[in-house]
Amino acid sequence: MLGTVLLLLALARPACLGPAGAASRRAEALKRLLEVFGMEDPPPPPAHVKQPPQYMVDLFNTVANADGVTKNPDILEGNTVRSFLDKTHSEQMRFLFVLSSVAKNEKILTAELHLFRLWPRATDGPKRHHFCQVSVYQVLEKQEPDAPGGKKLLAARLVSLQGSGWEVFAITQAVRDWTEDESSNQGLLVTVQGLGGSPLDPPPLQFASGGDHHESKKPMLVLFTDDGRRGASLPMAGFPGELSGPRSPRSLDRLQPCQRHPLSVDFEEIGWSGWIISPRGYNAYHCKGSCPFPLGENMRPTNHATVQSIINALKLSEGVSSPCCVPDKLYSINLLYFDDDENVVLKQYDDMVAGSCGCH
Repeated sequence: MLGTVLLLLALARPACLGPAGAASRRAEALKRLLEVFGMEDPPPPPAHVKQPPQYMVDLFNTVANADGVTKNPDILEGNTVRSFLDKTHSEQMRFLFVLSSVAKNEKILTAELHLFRLWPRATDGPKRHHFCQVSVYQVLEKQEPDAPGGKKLLAARLVSLQGSGWEVFAITQAVRDWTEDESSNQGLLVTVQGLGGSPLDPPPLQFASGGDHHESKKPMLVLFTDDGRRGASLPMAGFPGELSGPRSPRSLDRLQPCQRHPLSVDFEEIGWSGWIISPRGYNAYHCKGSCPFPLGENMRPTNHATVQSIINALKLSEGVSSPCCVPDKLYSINLLYFDDDENVVLKQYDDMVAGSCGCH
């Protein structure tokens, strides 16, 4: 966490260096900040104005507050949720989702196919059916999925013919196969049949396609994954000239006791507002102040810090400094953003906000 704070301080105070030094320092700080977010380069903003899927927006609002700080840590399975839109834009019930943006180290926990069920068409005469069977198949043969061995059943269930709304089908194993062997991804096929398995023509149930329906109703694949970065911290490293000068912040810290101070992170100011959907920024907070002897309970000292403070005050051992003011509670934040392929991703990052400070 302290490493992140130093990065943000470097971004916020480049003016004390010359123009070339400030530009170099800013570039290095932005590179390091990208590493905190698990990226090598920032994704380019979408070529056209795009609305994120409502499902992803709703999920973000359920998991995080307006500043992106996690308010319900038990909702997400893993630390990443990726959404993909269908690339076929076909009127047929064939779907293809390109998964090239899924990193090799990401563990696929759950994969879901989201299809929007349209209102049934008005028909003459009495309705003979109230339910139909919807089946989702993994396509194995690109040209002839209906040939023997051309497809594999992934999920099937009865769906009501009344009303409209989202239907979600679990297809985890198929997606795991695709991420292990990209060439095996020939897409999905969805069929609608009667209760006895007989085809219905025309089918009484239709799902929104990617070609002629509103963006918010397009077929979507949602992956819940984990990239293994939970709780990982980058090594702390400073920048040339950092915390230096005649009015060093450390000298001012001694004037006030250890406490939490605001530290605003503005993604627009950094230049990331084009690809980050939410939040627009957040308050990381940072810890500053002295830990003087004797340490009171209000300074939330550890037993080790208390002993260190006593040894320092009594000069019982050389080279023992007073305890440091550091975060003793950290919260995660969530980013909703467009990736390199313009897919919408929700990602949770641990240890990004100082919840409280103490002497350690």
